[in-house]
Amino acid sequence: SVSRVGGSAQIKSMKKVAGTLKLDQAQFRELEAFSKFGSDLDATTMSILDKGTKNVEILKQGQYQPLAVEKQVAIIYCGTKGLLAGIATDKVKDFEKEYLDFLEFKHKETLESIRGGKFDAEIEKLLTAVAKEVAERYK
Repeated sequence: SVSRVGGSAQIKSMKKVAGTLKLDQAQFRELEAFSKFGSDLDATTMSILDKGTKNVEILKQGQYQPLAVEKQVAIIYCGTKGLLAGIATDKVKDFEKEYLDFLEFKHKETLESIRGGKFDAEIEKLLTAVAKEVAERYK
């Protein structure tokens, strides 16, 4: 959806988290097209391709299954910060569900703060810690 990656319709926390997403995805698309012609890719290029592929997965939503904006912010944070690096692409949706469920049940107040537009170092620290904990089950 357009409101996820651009525009003035975004809440402050989404703007903060998704600020680099458009640029990251543009770089990914360019490298993705280039990589089809070459087989020898350096580690940096492989990392960008991996991150971009996983960001595409987290941006997908099921038809008639919109994700609450605070949950979008939380999962996009994982993607933009590279917290999905050790997870296989085909497991990203499983990770996303478990991660968001964990936040919903254990840190509902944090999600409410994000919905209200708050996004500070404390929230980043919590989201990172939860992501790392959940990611351990997908390595």
